[in-house]
Amino acid sequence: MYQRKRNALLKLTALGIGVFSSLATADSMAQSPTPKTTSINVDLTKEKGPLKPIWAWFGYDEPNYTYMKDGKKLLTEISKLSKVPVYVRVHSLLVTGDGKAALKWGSTNAYTEDANGKPVYNWTIVDKIFDTFIERGMKPIAQIGFMPEALSTHPQPYRHQWDPSHKNYDIFTGWAYPPKDYEKWSELVYQWVKHSVAKYGQKEVESWYWELWNEPDIPYWKGTTEEYIKLYDYTADAVKRALPTARMGGPEVTGPLSENSQKFFKAFMEHIVSGKNYVTGKTGAPIDFITFHAKGAPKVVDGHVQMNLGKQLRDIDKGFEIVASYPTLKNLPIIIGESDPEGCAACSEDFNPQNAYRNGTMYSSYTAAAYARKYDLAQSRGVNLAGAVTWAFEFEDQPWFRGFRDLATNGVDKPVLNVFRMFGMMPTTRVEVNSGLAYDYNRVRDESVRAEPDINALASKDAKSAAVMVWNYHDDNVPVPDAPVSIQLKGIPGKKALVHHYRIDKEFSNSYEAWKKMGSPQKPTAQQISELEKAGQLKEMTAPKSVAVSSGETTLNFTLPRQGVSLLTVTWN
Repeated sequence: MYQRKRNALLKLTALGIGVFSSLATADSMAQSPTPKTTSINVDLTKEKGPLKPIWAWFGYDEPNYTYMKDGKKLLTEISKLSKVPVYVRVHSLLVTGDGKAALKWGSTNAYTEDANGKPVYNWTIVDKIFDTFIERGMKPIAQIGFMPEALSTHPQPYRHQWDPSHKNYDIFTGWAYPPKDYEKWSELVYQWVKHSVAKYGQKEVESWYWELWNEPDIPYWKGTTEEYIKLYDYTADAVKRALPTARMGGPEVTGPLSENSQKFFKAFMEHIVSGKNYVTGKTGAPIDFITFHAKGAPKVVDGHVQMNLGKQLRDIDKGFEIVASYPTLKNLPIIIGESDPEGCAACSEDFNPQNAYRNGTMYSSYTAAAYARKYDLAQSRGVNLAGAVTWAFEFEDQPWFRGFRDLATNGVDKPVLNVFRMFGMMPTTRVEVNSGLAYDYNRVRDESVRAEPDINALASKDAKSAAVMVWNYHDDNVPVPDAPVSIQLKGIPGKKALVHHYRIDKEFSNSYEAWKKMGSPQKPTAQQISELEKAGQLKEMTAPKSVAVSSGETTLNFTLPRQGVSLLTVTWN
């Protein structure tokens, strides 16, 4: 049962807003000197290549949430925020079960066997999941896993029960084991791909990504590294036999900073390049894209949440370094299959105070700062970053703002989703932002953001518009005075331009603050829900304003709160 009083106390502890700390913080803010103005120069004449929609990728553990009420609502909103198709990655698409959703669990019953051991294929639930995506113009990252009960070498126990208190954390049950028959597994994969082509058409399925498993370097895979490699060979062969033009990849290892992950990742890559194929006997295995994960590591320090953006960027950079070390593979698309502030979406703040960042603006400012640096890291390593999956969705029938890593709660969008709306509004050609600011990608990667704040920007343009996303991020979630910001824009044609200013902070685009002002109701009225839905949308901070342009330049001045994000769009004739 949801213990509201207990959880409220945990929130106070995690956020550092007990009575005495609140008074001390307010007093220190009153005594703080006014911050210096941060000047950000954006030069529209200096192009830095395409601003690829690496943010238009999402994923989650529980596939059966896909077609539930709030799941469909959120997928519709996600699909609308992007000009390009959004890719969606989910677990458990081959897990045996009745299709009922639960935390960290999902099933489709795609594969069973009759009394004689003959395969029985049932694509009803898998199709229901993929239909929900495709009806909205979205694309699956079709994750081939996990092991059906009838194929598992260790089938019992099979169904796990996730306990958010971590008293029962062993979720790695029968579905995590290798197959007892690799030929039957291969035929299952072949039949799935053939069915998909028959149902959705070859052109549609060619636009998907097919991948094997999830995090096989930890107990998500109960086999050895070599057994995973063997499974990959059988899986890739089956996919390519069913559809030679299908895109197949892996290995979706955890953060490459860890020694175990690096060892697994490199063994896989060596096999792809020069190993003996378990199916064909030839050298190597087919691969069309490469995947790995990257996570930060928040903790509670002195009564407040402290993030660790640098750790996530070091994960990413190490993954890029490993890929770049293989000349024949370094130009393949890379998908960061999970790219998040930490590792457990279903770990609410009830039992994990460090996750108290998730409901408010710290999650949104972190996301803005993180994605901007992913572009820089890929460019510095000379690799082809195609996408970075935000592993966050929604959790049906859970208490309001429980502190899961999700994009919406009970059908109401949280502030972080509005960052993705901002990304979706940005044109596709990246332009230069001056390098004289406190942080660049190297410093954030190496030090995280523990000294001065990271007040910085990402900018892009097209023929008749430009957009500048500006954030005021710090790893430590403590209140400070708002920061003055001055944006100098260069390279605007004409003598006038129209500016729209969108904002995410405590006042704008923030359903969580609106909910708290209502008294944090766990049973909001229909009118309150309507108000929360409106508060969860991206809002303009001011009315659109016409600004004068002189010699191609204009200056935009404003203040930006800590953990706030602004998007300024500029249009001209």
